[in-house]
Amino acid sequence: MIDSHLLTAIKVAMQRKGISQRELAVLIGKNETVISRWFAGKVGISSSSVKLLEKALGEKLAQEPTGTKTALITGITGQDGSYLSEFLLEKGYTVHGIIRRSSVDYRERIAHLEGRKNFHLHYADLGDSMSIVKVIAQTRPDEIYNLAAQSHVQVSFDSPEFTADIDAVGVLRILEAVRACGLTHTCRIYQASTSELYGKVEEVPQNENTPFHPYSPYAVAKLYGFWIVKEYREAYNMFCCSGILFNHESERRGETFVTRKITLAAARIAQGRQDKLYLGNMSSLRDWGYAKDYVECMWLILQNKKPEDFVIATGVQHSVREFAYHAFKHIGLELEFRGEGINEEGVCVKDTRKGRHETSLVGKTLIAVSPDFYRPTDVVNLWGDPTKAKAKLGWDPSKTSFEKLVSIMVEHDMAKVAAEGAAAKVRTNLAEYLEKGIVK
Repeated sequence: MIDSHLLTAIKVAMQRKGISQRELAVLIGKNETVISRWFAGKVGISSSSVKLLEKALGEKLAQEPTGTKTALITGITGQDGSYLSEFLLEKGYTVHGIIRRSSVDYRERIAHLEGRKNFHLHYADLGDSMSIVKVIAQTRPDEIYNLAAQSHVQVSFDSPEFTADIDAVGVLRILEAVRACGLTHTCRIYQASTSELYGKVEEVPQNENTPFHPYSPYAVAKLYGFWIVKEYREAYNMFCCSGILFNHESERRGETFVTRKITLAAARIAQGRQDKLYLGNMSSLRDWGYAKDYVECMWLILQNKKPEDFVIATGVQHSVREFAYHAFKHIGLELEFRGEGINEEGVCVKDTRKGRHETSLVGKTLIAVSPDFYRPTDVVNLWGDPTKAKAKLGWDPSKTSFEKLVSIMVEHDMAKVAAEGAAAKVRTNLAEYLEKGIVK
């Protein structure tokens, strides 16, 4: 088997020494074609060649330890992908991640992991089956975690075709790639499913036996992903499972999602950088957990003796209104909600911000409802039952309470907004100096 870990070590050493592929061939007395075949993954590298390489490069080339598990993560740059990477690396895994080519750097969540000897990134896309086959053939993973998706419900109404291609057919491409690479019976696959499958819910709380009623293009696409995983499990005896994840948040959540929108707005309002937060349906009910806790359950699902689907949730439900209330209260702004529906408002009734120099916000409307944030069809009552995961996997969904989750996110965003404010002041001051001609 090709040791991708060793190949990476060689390339890094070459970069460090400033040695080209042709120069390396001369140094170790090999034909350049042989070197090319190594890097293309066509042939393995013998132990005698490794010794020659180490002598030429002047350093020990660490190889992948025997018995180390290899995981491939799609969506590695996302919230869940970054936490899962950290979790697996701590367990001694070699982690490979799939990223898409972009002219904009979007890897801030995993920047601290890049450069680690057992962490590798590969360019591929769930919309391109050949690129998926190539990466799986090269890495030959023991476990695949398919976390990549167009995961924003509202966006799925605007881009339904793209959502279907990635969230539905993308799952099929991974399953077929595993079969094409001869890993049908050795590679375990985790599919990130969603509580949005329940949609227009038919019972509460929802468990693994609750009927599905998807209520958005996103949910419909994810339902295909769920059923194709189940079909391949039964048709080809593959170890592939779906984790039906209820809402899971963190300080790494995308800023367009409602929870992060709330915590960022609370921080900006508290620091005088925003006047008001606009939301949609504040009565929507969700089962919110901490993403960092949920990735452990993803891993546990693939360590189970047999492939099964599991609901991953806390079993506790809260409204968008409650989330907003706790977020603002954590920074010293207590709200009272008045009115109903489109006329509902969150008014500040108590301002106890520490060390504040701003004018008191008591009596001001800090949250209002806008029809722009209502969805064409809205899921209003999601509440998961994690009994099966607790019993069969030994997973504890109560590690991080709802209140603790909100406080973690708010504290992070208070620091983020303060840093942005400091940077803005620096830029302003510099602009003033430049305008006056003081700084040349």
